[in-house]
Amino acid sequence: MTTFATSAAIGEREQLADVIYRIDPAETPIFSNVKKETSNGIFTEWQVQELASASATNYHNEGADTATAAATPTARVGNYHQISKKVFATSGTLDAVDTAGREREHNYQKVLKSLELRRDLEKMIGDTDVARSASDPRKSASLSCWMTNGSVGAGSGAFATGDGTDAVTGGTDRALTLALIEDAQQDAWADGGNPRMMVMSATNKANFSDLAASGNLVSNDVNMTAAKEVTYVGSTSVFMGDFGTVEATPSRQIGNDRIFLIDPDFVSLCTLNGRNFLEEDLAKVGDATESHVVIEWSLKPTAPKAHAMILDLNGS
Repeated sequence: MTTFATSAAIGEREQLADVIYRIDPAETPIFSNVKKETSNGIFTEWQVQELASASATNYHNEGADTATAAATPTARVGNYHQISKKVFATSGTLDAVDTAGREREHNYQKVLKSLELRRDLEKMIGDTDVARSASDPRKSASLSCWMTNGSVGAGSGAFATGDGTDAVTGGTDRALTLALIEDAQQDAWADGGNPRMMVMSATNKANFSDLAASGNLVSNDVNMTAAKEVTYVGSTSVFMGDFGTVEATPSRQIGNDRIFLIDPDFVSLCTLNGRNFLEEDLAKVGDATESHVVIEWSLKPTAPKAHAMILDLNGS
């Protein structure tokens, strides 16, 4: 009996899928949700105005003179643009051959490097404690350097000044509690903010959901549906507190030691004019094309007190 084995066939076309599957995720919630602006200088500045505290004794005699008072000045703050980039190179041969999943290797690498650059920005904005610096290489102050609302750990823990010029000081680690979230939300609200995003690591997202499972949060059922099999939900995505509603948003680029409560209306990412994910071909070296994708950017929290931070979490 003759056996026909596929492995012995000549001329079988290979079945390489014409799709490339990326395992590493590219979600960047902070980068994606803040406003985007264009600037024209390496140091971007803005003004912040705070109202005087409300008075409970604002009453005057009939016919009394009005005393003069100085105008309430604004606070002038700013941040430096820093240069971030990704470099890639492709050979002439690689661009000429027929490749699966992409039309041209050089263009494909550009897309990959742009995604990687977005993830770098997400990490530098949220997961570092870097004060602004004018020295080469210039540095944009990270988000934690603008925070004065929320809490840091006991002991040596201390907020930065809140103008980007210095960094937060870490304190004693502690577990995430509902009280920490509520206090941070209240602090931001009292200063005029309405945080709508609560950005956290996967570990802290699970810890936050556990607060509901342990009875620390209340679930309101608002929809009645026909009888069906019960679905058990082990995740909490929205927190409705006394001072507004925030969405619990996990970020893969945020460490387990911090949670941010962000009001997207009061924070922007500035990019220097013409330097927003700019692709440039570098000097050609032999039979290869070398390029980079560059962004010159600065974080611009237009109202730093509209946000809050919970630092020094133990991530357990």
